[in-house]
Amino acid sequence: MAMPCENEREVGAALRAFATQHQSAHHLAYAFRIKTEQGIVPRFSDAGEPSGTAGMPVLKLIEGRDLINVCVAVIRYYGGINLGTGGLARAYGGTAKLALDAAKTSIFVEMQAYALTISYKQMDLMTNALSKCNGSVVNKAFNEQIDLILSLPVDEAVNFLNRFKTRE
Repeated sequence: MAMPCENEREVGAALRAFATQHQSAHHLAYAFRIKTEQGIVPRFSDAGEPSGTAGMPVLKLIEGRDLINVCVAVIRYYGGINLGTGGLARAYGGTAKLALDAAKTSIFVEMQAYALTISYKQMDLMTNALSKCNGSVVNKAFNEQIDLILSLPVDEAVNFLNRFKTRE
């Protein structure tokens, strides 16, 4: 299973749901890589397999593809044959590769919240520009002017905000 997750809480929920679907599985190894305020956080679990044979190959695959905000989990049912450490690493890594190959990926765009105050006559123009840059309105208050909290792509925020600064 490969799925997008924006924080460790979402990772936990996804892993619990996956484990519930496969209650008789012997191992649920996983890895994730998410962007936080402290930077990119990678984590993995070998789920009782020998150290570095399950979660680490999955994490290396995620890092090798430079993926962010993703969790990949692999379920293994023990079939009575010991695979050895190399076989385990190939099995977990190969299964994770299949999951990622089948997953839909998109470009990661870092978003941040910004405050903006505009006049009423700027609202239509701002709304149009906001949709073009894939931003969104988080909160708005209609007073003498319109006070907004916007979610904007970090790379486009300065130009966007400068375009709509209220002129005095």
